Amino acid sequence: MAVELNHTIVNSTDADAEASFVAEILGLPVPTRFGPFTVVEVANGVSLDFMTDASPTPQHYAFLISESEFDEVAARLAGRDTWADPGHRTAGHNTHNGGRGMYFDSPSGHNLEVLTTPYA
Repeated sequence: MAVELNHTIVNSTDADAEASFVAEILGLPVPTRFGPFTVVEVANGVSLDFMTDASPTPQHYAFLISESEFDEVAARLAGRDTWADPGHRTAGHNTHNGGRGMYFDSPSGHNLEVLTTPYA
């Protein structure tokens, strides 16, 4: 049996703002509405379904992107804090496994990551 991720719910202090931020930074289509959710289509039918929650628990979401997309995301994040590590101790980006990776916070405090090569 093949199992594929279809969607996950992302609790956020403001679903619309959070979804718009993620879509803009990652260069994804404008979010849509589905019931109580603000939906960002990521790839291959997978979506992030943002829901408003007064005090969401910060989570980690990692996105595998191409080298050129990494450059685009880095440009969109210019002037914002970005880190080479998940603990936010070293500014900038990393070069693990022959690729690049970078962490940044969403408006609701989720620890987002973009990487160009999966971890071994």
